[in-house]
Amino acid sequence: MTGNNENDRQLDQQPARHRRDKGVQRRRVLIGGGTVALAGGLAAAGFASADTSTTTVTTDASASATSSVCTLTAEVTEGPYSLDGALIREDIREEKEGVEVQYTFTVVDQDNDCAPLADALVELWHCDALGEYSGFVGKNGHTEDDDGTFLRGGVLTDSDGEAKLISIWPGHYVSRAVHVHMRVHTDVTIADGTYTGGTLVHTGQLFFDADLNEEVQATSPYSDNTTAETSLGDDTVYDDGGAASGLLTLTALGSDVSDGYTATLTVGVSTS
Repeated sequence: MTGNNENDRQLDQQPARHRRDKGVQRRRVLIGGGTVALAGGLAAAGFASADTSTTTVTTDASASATSSVCTLTAEVTEGPYSLDGALIREDIREEKEGVEVQYTFTVVDQDNDCAPLADALVELWHCDALGEYSGFVGKNGHTEDDDGTFLRGGVLTDSDGEAKLISIWPGHYVSRAVHVHMRVHTDVTIADGTYTGGTLVHTGQLFFDADLNEEVQATSPYSDNTTAETSLGDDTVYDDGGAASGLLTLTALGSDVSDGYTATLTVGVSTS
Protein backbone atom coordinates (compact mmCIF):
# COMPACT_ATOMS: atom_id res chain seq x y z
CA MET A 1 0.00 0.00 0.00
CA THR A 2 2.97 2.29 -0.35
CA GLY A 3 1.25 4.14 -3.18
CA ASN A 4 -1.38 5.43 -0.77
CA ASN A 5 -1.28 9.21 -0.46
CA GLU A 6 -2.01 8.86 3.25
CA ASN A 7 1.41 7.37 3.77
CA ASP A 8 3.11 10.14 1.80
CA ARG A 9 1.77 13.03 3.86
CA GLN A 10 4.04 14.73 6.38
CA LEU A 11 2.15 15.58 9.54
CA ASP A 12 3.58 18.41 11.55
CA GLN A 13 1.48 18.61 14.70
CA GLN A 14 -0.15 16.26 17.21
CA PRO A 15 -1.56 16.53 20.74
CA ALA A 16 0.94 16.02 23.53
CA ARG A 17 -1.05 13.21 25.08
CA HIS A 18 -0.75 11.07 21.95
CA ARG A 19 2.19 9.44 20.26
CA ARG A 20 2.32 8.47 16.58
CA ASP A 21 3.23 4.85 15.86
CA LYS A 22 6.68 4.59 14.27
CA GLY A 23 5.70 1.86 11.86
CA VAL A 24 3.08 -0.66 10.90
CA GLN A 25 3.49 -4.09 12.42
CA ARG A 26 2.85 -6.78 9.85
CA ARG A 27 0.60 -9.52 11.14
CA ARG A 28 -2.01 -11.79 9.63
CA VAL A 29 -5.70 -11.37 10.38
CA LEU A 30 -8.93 -12.92 9.29
CA ILE A 31 -12.05 -10.90 8.73
CA GLY A 32 -15.40 -12.60 8.17
CA GLY A 33 -18.82 -11.14 7.41
CA GLY A 34 -21.40 -10.74 10.14
CA THR A 35 -23.40 -13.72 8.96
CA VAL A 36 -20.41 -16.01 9.37
CA ALA A 37 -20.73 -15.94 13.12
CA LEU A 38 -24.26 -17.34 13.07
CA ALA A 39 -22.89 -20.85 12.71
CA GLY A 40 -21.69 -21.75 16.18
CA GLY A 41 -23.43 -18.88 17.92
CA LEU A 42 -20.38 -16.66 17.98
CA ALA A 43 -22.23 -13.76 17.00
CA ALA A 44 -25.63 -13.91 16.69
CA ALA A 45 -24.37 -11.07 18.83
CA GLY A 46 -22.88 -9.60 15.70
CA PHE A 47 -26.34 -8.75 14.43
CA ALA A 48 -28.56 -6.07 15.83
CA SER A 49 -32.04 -7.40 16.41
CA ALA A 50 -34.39 -5.93 13.88
CA ASP A 51 -38.06 -5.12 14.20
CA THR A 52 -40.49 -4.99 11.30
CA SER A 53 -39.46 -1.43 10.43
CA THR A 54 -35.82 -2.35 9.95
CA THR A 55 -34.45 -2.73 6.46
CA THR A 56 -31.47 -5.02 5.90
CA VAL A 57 -28.92 -4.00 3.31
CA THR A 58 -27.04 -7.00 1.97
CA THR A 59 -23.42 -6.41 1.03
CA ASP A 60 -20.68 -8.80 -0.05
CA ALA A 61 -19.90 -9.27 3.62
CA SER A 62 -23.12 -11.22 4.18
CA ALA A 63 -22.20 -13.78 1.52
CA SER A 64 -19.21 -15.18 3.43
CA ALA A 65 -19.16 -18.90 4.08
CA THR A 66 -18.59 -20.41 7.51
CA SER A 67 -15.20 -21.74 6.44
CA SER A 68 -13.95 -18.21 5.77
CA VAL A 69 -13.92 -17.42 9.49
CA CYS A 70 -10.56 -19.12 9.79
CA THR A 71 -9.13 -17.94 6.49
CA LEU A 72 -6.35 -15.47 7.19
CA THR A 73 -5.87 -12.41 5.01
CA ALA A 74 -3.18 -9.74 5.18
CA GLU A 75 -3.95 -6.70 7.30
CA VAL A 76 -3.62 -3.19 5.86
CA THR A 77 -1.85 0.05 6.64
CA GLU A 78 -3.10 2.15 9.55
CA GLY A 79 -2.47 5.37 7.61
CA PRO A 80 -0.96 8.64 8.87
CA TYR A 81 -3.74 9.76 11.22
CA SER A 82 -3.36 7.26 14.07
CA LEU A 83 -2.77 8.42 17.64
CA ASP A 84 -1.90 6.33 20.66
CA GLY A 85 -3.78 6.61 23.92
CA ALA A 86 -7.36 6.38 22.68
CA LEU A 87 -10.12 7.11 25.18
CA ILE A 88 -12.00 4.08 26.48
CA ARG A 89 -15.62 4.82 25.60
CA GLU A 90 -18.49 3.33 23.63
CA ASP A 91 -19.73 6.57 22.05
CA ILE A 92 -16.93 8.35 20.18
CA ARG A 93 -19.00 11.05 18.47
CA GLU A 94 -18.56 13.89 20.95
CA GLU A 95 -20.40 16.81 19.26
CA LYS A 96 -19.87 15.69 15.68
CA GLU A 97 -22.95 15.66 13.45
CA GLY A 98 -23.65 12.95 10.92
CA VAL A 99 -25.54 9.74 10.20
CA GLU A 100 -25.34 7.48 13.25
CA VAL A 101 -23.60 4.13 12.92
CA GLN A 102 -23.91 1.50 15.66
CA TYR A 103 -21.01 -0.94 15.34
CA THR A 104 -20.95 -4.49 16.65
CA PHE A 105 -17.74 -6.46 16.22
CA THR A 106 -17.15 -10.05 17.23
CA VAL A 107 -13.46 -10.76 17.72
CA VAL A 108 -12.30 -14.38 17.50
CA ASP A 109 -8.89 -15.97 17.99
CA GLN A 110 -7.72 -18.00 15.03
CA ASP A 111 -5.08 -19.64 17.20
CA ASN A 112 -7.76 -20.98 19.54
CA ASP A 113 -10.16 -22.59 17.06
CA CYS A 114 -11.78 -19.20 16.43
CA ALA A 115 -13.03 -18.97 20.00
CA PRO A 116 -14.32 -15.55 21.11
CA LEU A 117 -11.49 -13.32 22.31
CA ALA A 118 -12.41 -11.59 25.57
CA ASP A 119 -10.81 -8.44 27.01
CA ALA A 120 -9.35 -7.31 23.70
CA LEU A 121 -9.40 -3.58 23.03
CA VAL A 122 -11.18 -2.71 19.77
CA GLU A 123 -10.15 0.80 18.76
CA LEU A 124 -11.68 2.92 15.97
CA TRP A 125 -10.83 6.29 14.46
CA HIS A 126 -12.02 8.13 11.35
CA CYS A 127 -12.64 11.54 9.84
CA ASP A 128 -15.73 13.69 10.40
CA ALA A 129 -18.31 14.71 7.79
CA LEU A 130 -15.89 17.28 6.34
CA GLY A 131 -13.08 14.76 6.00
CA GLU A 132 -11.07 16.07 8.97
CA TYR A 133 -9.35 13.94 11.62
CA SER A 134 -9.07 15.06 15.22
CA GLY A 135 -5.50 16.03 15.97
CA PHE A 136 -4.94 16.92 12.32
CA VAL A 137 -7.75 19.34 11.46
CA GLY A 138 -7.06 21.38 8.33
CA LYS A 139 -5.49 18.60 6.28
CA ASN A 140 -8.66 18.42 4.17
CA GLY A 141 -8.98 22.18 3.84
CA HIS A 142 -11.49 23.00 6.58
CA THR A 143 -11.19 25.13 9.69
CA GLU A 144 -12.89 23.80 12.81
CA ASP A 145 -12.24 23.13 16.49
CA ASP A 146 -9.78 20.34 17.17
CA ASP A 147 -9.50 18.65 20.57
CA GLY A 148 -7.51 15.68 19.33
CA THR A 149 -10.12 13.15 20.48
CA PHE A 150 -13.32 13.42 18.42
CA LEU A 151 -14.25 10.25 16.53
CA ARG A 152 -11.58 8.24 18.35
CA GLY A 153 -12.03 5.62 21.04
CA GLY A 154 -12.33 1.98 21.92
CA VAL A 155 -13.89 -0.63 24.18
CA LEU A 156 -12.93 -4.03 25.54
CA THR A 157 -14.62 -7.13 24.17
CA ASP A 158 -16.89 -9.04 26.53
CA SER A 159 -16.81 -12.77 27.27
CA ASP A 160 -18.43 -13.43 23.89
CA GLY A 161 -15.73 -11.48 22.07
CA GLU A 162 -18.21 -8.71 21.32
CA ALA A 163 -17.47 -4.98 21.21
CA LYS A 164 -20.04 -2.25 20.56
CA LEU A 165 -19.26 1.33 19.57
CA ILE A 166 -21.33 4.26 18.33
CA SER A 167 -20.10 6.85 15.86
CA ILE A 168 -21.13 8.63 12.66
CA TRP A 169 -20.74 7.62 9.04
CA PRO A 170 -17.36 9.07 7.96
CA GLY A 171 -16.96 11.79 5.39
CA HIS A 172 -14.32 11.70 2.67
CA TYR A 173 -11.03 13.32 1.86
CA VAL A 174 -8.77 13.53 -1.17
CA SER A 175 -7.31 10.23 -2.43
CA ARG A 176 -9.29 7.75 -0.30
CA ALA A 177 -12.70 6.12 -0.33
CA VAL A 178 -14.81 6.49 2.81
CA HIS A 179 -13.36 4.25 5.52
CA VAL A 180 -12.79 3.68 9.24
CA HIS A 181 -9.53 2.61 10.85
CA MET A 182 -9.41 -0.22 13.36
CA ARG A 183 -6.85 -1.68 15.73
CA VAL A 184 -7.23 -4.63 18.08
CA HIS A 185 -4.96 -4.88 21.14
CA THR A 186 -4.60 -7.58 23.77
CA ASP A 187 -3.32 -7.32 27.36
CA VAL A 188 -3.78 -3.58 27.65
CA THR A 189 -3.88 -1.75 30.98
CA ILE A 190 -6.90 0.52 31.46
CA ALA A 191 -6.47 3.57 33.69
CA ASP A 192 -7.68 7.16 33.75
CA GLY A 193 -10.07 6.57 30.85
CA THR A 194 -7.42 5.41 28.40
CA TYR A 195 -5.05 2.48 27.83
CA THR A 196 -1.35 1.71 27.99
CA GLY A 197 0.79 -1.25 26.99
CA GLY A 198 -0.55 -4.38 25.39
CA THR A 199 0.10 -6.13 22.10
CA LEU A 200 -1.23 -4.96 18.75
CA VAL A 201 -2.74 -7.99 17.00
CA HIS A 202 -4.65 -6.33 14.17
CA THR A 203 -4.51 -3.15 12.11
CA GLY A 204 -7.22 -2.82 9.48
CA GLN A 205 -9.73 -0.61 7.73
CA LEU A 206 -13.50 -0.84 7.39
CA PHE A 207 -15.50 0.05 4.28
CA PHE A 208 -19.10 0.90 3.37
CA ASP A 209 -21.48 -0.14 0.60
CA ALA A 210 -20.89 2.23 -2.32
CA ASP A 211 -24.56 2.92 -3.11
CA LEU A 212 -25.46 3.67 0.50
CA ASN A 213 -22.41 5.85 0.87
CA GLU A 214 -23.48 7.92 -2.13
CA GLU A 215 -26.81 8.58 -0.42
CA VAL A 216 -25.15 9.56 2.84
CA GLN A 217 -22.58 11.87 1.25
CA ALA A 218 -25.41 13.74 -0.51
CA THR A 219 -26.98 14.73 2.82
CA SER A 220 -26.01 17.54 5.19
CA PRO A 221 -23.42 18.06 6.67
CA TYR A 222 -21.53 15.75 4.28
CA SER A 223 -22.61 17.77 1.26
CA ASP A 224 -20.70 20.77 2.63
CA ASN A 225 -17.48 18.88 1.89
CA THR A 226 -16.62 19.76 -1.73
CA THR A 227 -13.26 17.96 -1.91
CA ALA A 228 -12.95 15.18 -4.47
CA GLU A 229 -14.16 11.76 -3.37
CA THR A 230 -12.52 8.49 -4.41
CA SER A 231 -14.89 5.63 -5.21
CA LEU A 232 -14.65 2.33 -3.38
CA GLY A 233 -13.59 0.60 -6.60
CA ASP A 234 -10.72 3.03 -7.08
CA ASP A 235 -9.46 2.98 -3.50
CA THR A 236 -5.81 2.00 -3.05
CA VAL A 237 -6.48 -0.08 0.08
CA TYR A 238 -9.80 -1.84 -0.53
CA ASP A 239 -9.20 -4.83 -2.82
CA ASP A 240 -12.79 -5.86 -3.61
CA GLY A 241 -12.59 -8.81 -1.26
CA GLY A 242 -15.90 -8.13 0.48
CA ALA A 243 -15.83 -8.95 4.18
CA ALA A 244 -12.25 -10.18 3.84
CA SER A 245 -11.35 -6.58 3.00
CA GLY A 246 -13.34 -5.08 5.85
CA LEU A 247 -16.64 -4.46 4.03
CA LEU A 248 -19.27 -4.00 6.72
CA THR A 249 -22.69 -5.60 6.83
CA LEU A 250 -25.14 -2.70 7.16
CA THR A 251 -28.70 -2.67 8.45
CA ALA A 252 -30.90 0.42 8.24
CA LEU A 253 -32.38 1.64 11.52
CA GLY A 254 -35.34 3.25 9.78
CA SER A 255 -36.81 4.25 6.45
CA ASP A 256 -34.58 7.27 5.91
CA VAL A 257 -30.81 7.58 5.59
CA SER A 258 -30.78 10.03 8.49
CA ASP A 259 -32.14 7.31 10.82
CA GLY A 260 -28.74 5.63 10.76
CA TYR A 261 -27.40 2.09 10.44
CA THR A 262 -26.01 -0.83 12.35
CA ALA A 263 -22.70 -2.17 11.07
CA THR A 264 -21.42 -5.65 11.90
CA LEU A 265 -18.28 -7.64 11.24
CA THR A 266 -16.57 -10.71 12.64
CA VAL A 267 -12.87 -10.01 13.06
CA GLY A 268 -10.49 -12.89 13.68
CA VAL A 269 -6.98 -12.29 14.89
CA SER A 270 -3.88 -14.38 15.46
CA THR A 271 -2.70 -13.89 19.02
CA SER A 272 0.47 -15.96 18.77
